[in-house]
Amino acid sequence: MTMRVQKAVVAAVALFIAVPALAQDRRNEETERISRKFKIGAAGRLGLANISGDIVVTAGGGDEVTLEAVKRTRGPRSELASVVIDIDERPGRVEIRTRHTARSDRASVDYTVTVPRDASVDLSSISGGVRVANLQGLLRAQSISGTVAVAGSTNVEIAKSISGDIELSGSAPEARMTGTTVSGTVRAHDMKTRALTVSAISGNVEVRNVETERLEAKTISGDLVFSGAVARNARYEFNTHSGSARLTLAGASGFELNANTFSGNIRSDLPVTVNDVRSRRGSRSVRAVVGDGGATFTVSTFSGDIVISRQ
Repeated sequence: MTMRVQKAVVAAVALFIAVPALAQDRRNEETERISRKFKIGAAGRLGLANISGDIVVTAGGGDEVTLEAVKRTRGPRSELASVVIDIDERPGRVEIRTRHTARSDRASVDYTVTVPRDASVDLSSISGGVRVANLQGLLRAQSISGTVAVAGSTNVEIAKSISGDIELSGSAPEARMTGTTVSGTVRAHDMKTRALTVSAISGNVEVRNVETERLEAKTISGDLVFSGAVARNARYEFNTHSGSARLTLAGASGFELNANTFSGNIRSDLPVTVNDVRSRRGSRSVRAVVGDGGATFTVSTFSGDIVISRQ
């Protein structure tokens, strides 16, 4: 038997062993499903706190909350009993909380919830993702370790993760939205909103095709990326300590630029009228006008370049 044939046989045997093992893992997963409905009114309140597992919330009609919860474990079925779903139902509100009674288990709970469109919703997960779509009431969505994704919701007070990404999208013309993460990437894209604040401690911030009157984007250790049209009379503020700011602009709207960096370069591919250039102890600042100067861009970095180009 040649060496090539031997390798092929070994690979085939490994695959033959691995596939049944994977199937066995799936068969060994124990589950328990819980379904409930609660009448809270069209503008009621939902609070949901999870420990391990994902949360998915979507808007629906009527005045009811529809809850589907699935407990899961790859351990013994008895572990499912150690995970308790506490429900506190009161007029106009319902509070749901996951509680683990065992010191250690391998159980988790995935929640799928439909709420009235105008309900106020407060969601949190310690280890799991949070996804929300098409709500109009006040929304708070947080995770310790997981992605928080919000689409088409018009009143996002906070979308926050400690160790995970933030994703914001959808049209909310009158909303003021905030997305923040400690260690992860913040992405806001294909949005229309009145005001948007996005920030990261250790991670990039990316804003693409967002129409807004005021944008604040910050990161301590990471790059800032902006691409899209410039809204007339809008205010844009970008600040990064260790990273670059790269702005790729579309449309013909003009803006006033105030840019400064301590140890980086400032470059613009757009025709600008420079009002002031200052260099001091390695730092550099530029004040310039592009076109009619209708919007305002304030861009600052400590260690990183500032690059402005045309889309």
